[in-house]
Amino acid sequence: MGLYQTAADDLPISNLSITQRVFAGLADRLDDIVLIDGVDGRRFTASTFIDQVKRLAGGLLAQGLIKDKTVALMAPNSPEYCLIFHAVAWAGGTITTLNPTYTSNEIHHQLQDSGADFLITIPEILKTAQEGIALLKDTQICVIGEVSGISSISKLYGAPLEQQVIVDLDKHSVVIPYSSGTTGLPKGVCLSHRNLVINVDQIATAAEFKQGETAAAFLPFFHIYGMTVMMNMHLACGGVLVTMPRFDLEVFLRLCQDHKSRRMWIVPPVALALAKHPLVDKFDLSEIDQVFSGAAPMGHALSDAVARRLDCEMLQGFGMTELSPVSHVTPLSGPRSGSSGLAVPNTQCRIVNPDNGKDIVPGGEGELWIKGPQVMIGYLNNEKATQDTLNNDGWLKTGDVAIIDKDGYMFIVDRLKELIKYKGFQVAPAELEAILLAHPKIRDAAVIGKLDDEAGEVPIAFVVTIDPALNETQIKDYMASTLAHYKQIHKVHFIDEIPKSPSGKILRRLLRRRLT
Repeated sequence: MGLYQTAADDLPISNLSITQRVFAGLADRLDDIVLIDGVDGRRFTASTFIDQVKRLAGGLLAQGLIKDKTVALMAPNSPEYCLIFHAVAWAGGTITTLNPTYTSNEIHHQLQDSGADFLITIPEILKTAQEGIALLKDTQICVIGEVSGISSISKLYGAPLEQQVIVDLDKHSVVIPYSSGTTGLPKGVCLSHRNLVINVDQIATAAEFKQGETAAAFLPFFHIYGMTVMMNMHLACGGVLVTMPRFDLEVFLRLCQDHKSRRMWIVPPVALALAKHPLVDKFDLSEIDQVFSGAAPMGHALSDAVARRLDCEMLQGFGMTELSPVSHVTPLSGPRSGSSGLAVPNTQCRIVNPDNGKDIVPGGEGELWIKGPQVMIGYLNNEKATQDTLNNDGWLKTGDVAIIDKDGYMFIVDRLKELIKYKGFQVAPAELEAILLAHPKIRDAAVIGKLDDEAGEVPIAFVVTIDPALNETQIKDYMASTLAHYKQIHKVHFIDEIPKSPSGKILRRLLRRRLT
C-alpha cells in the first residue's frame, strides 16, 4: 500500500469537547478581546464569551430545548453565532447549520431531514424561515434580536451551566452541516466533538498559527471551513475574530488593515479580487505575510499573481465537509505554488485507481483517499451513502483526482464526482436537474459546471422542452424561486436530446464539448 503522510509527529488525541477545547484556549487570556463585531464594533472578552455561553446553555437546557434534540442555526456571521453554537455544544446538544440565503424549500428539507424542531435565525430572514417551517409540526422559532410576537434568544439566558454535559466524544454528532452529494439532495454530515477538536489542533500546527492573530472573518460559520478554521481554531488557539456578515471587499481590506492582520483566510474568487481589483492599492496591507485559500483548487497563475501583488506567500489547503474539513495544508515554511500542501498530522493518504481500488505508483494520478481522526462519523440516516464514501478500513474516498510528488506535496488535478464548485460552495447537478425536471414544460435536463475566472465554476443547463415557447428567462426565474443564489443557472442551452449511456447515465463530457 502506498501511504503518504507528513513527517511531523502525530498530535495527542484530546479528551475535550469542542467547547472545552475553546475554553481551554481562552483560560489564560480572560481579559483579552477575542470577538469583535465588524459591523457595529461590539467587543467581547474571553471571560464575557465564556460566561454568556454557560448562561445560554443553562437556559436552553432548563427550557427543554436541547436534550435529545437538534437545534437549527441559520444566520450570518456575528459574535452571537459563536455564542449560540457553543452554548448548544456545551449543553450536550446537536447543531445543524443552514445557509441564511436558503429558500423556504431548502430550509424545509434540512429541518425535516435533520429532525431539528428549534430554529434560531435573524429578523431579516424571518419570513422565509417561517415559510420553511410552515408544514413542520411543533417546530419553534427564535430570533437573534427583537421581533414583536417572536421569541428572542436574549430571553433564553438562565443560570450558568458550569460543566460540559457529558457526551460520547466519538459518537455524538455535535454538528451536522450539509454537503451536496453527486446525487439527490444535500446530505447531513455527522461530525463528532473528537472530529472538530483534532482538526483544530491539526490545522493550527500545520498552518503555524500564532497567538494574537486577528482575522477578518467573512468565511461563513455555517460552512465547515468558516466553522472550524475561523470560529473554532481562532478562539481555541489564541486568535481574535472580527466577524463579517457577508463578504465586502472594501470592508474586508479595511478590517485587515486596521487590525494589522498577518494572514487572510479566503476562497479562490476573493483571490481574483486581490490580484486584480484597484481597491487593493488603497489599503496598507504590509502586515500580511500569508494568504491562505481553501474550498476549491486554485491554479498557479492566480496564486502567483496574489503573492506578487501583496508581497506575501500565497498558500492553499485541501478539505471537505466530511473531513471536518482539513486534510492538507501548505506550510508557510515550505510554500509550493499550485499545491494543496502536505498531509496534516495524524493523517494518511493514498492515491488509488478508482476502478479496482489498487494503489497508483508514486507520482501517478488517481483518486485521493484519506484516513485520520478528522474523518466524519458518517452521513445522517444514509447508510448507503456512508458505505459508498467510507470503506471498512476507515478510508474516505474524496472523489478528487490528485498527484502526490516525491516530497509529499499533493496537487488536485481533476474530479471524479460531478460536483460544481461555485465560489467555494458545492452545487450538485442532480439537485438542479431534479428541479428542472419538475417544470411542466421541460422534458429532460442536464447540468454541468463551466469554468469561470471569478466563480471557479458556474452551473450551465441543457434543456429539452415540451413547449418551444419556454425561454431562458422563464427558466431562470423558476429556479430563483426554489434555490439559493449560489445554485442558480447561469446559462440555458436548448437541445433536442440529452446524451446518455445505455444505462441512462448523462454523458456530461459530450455536453462539455458543446461549450468549447
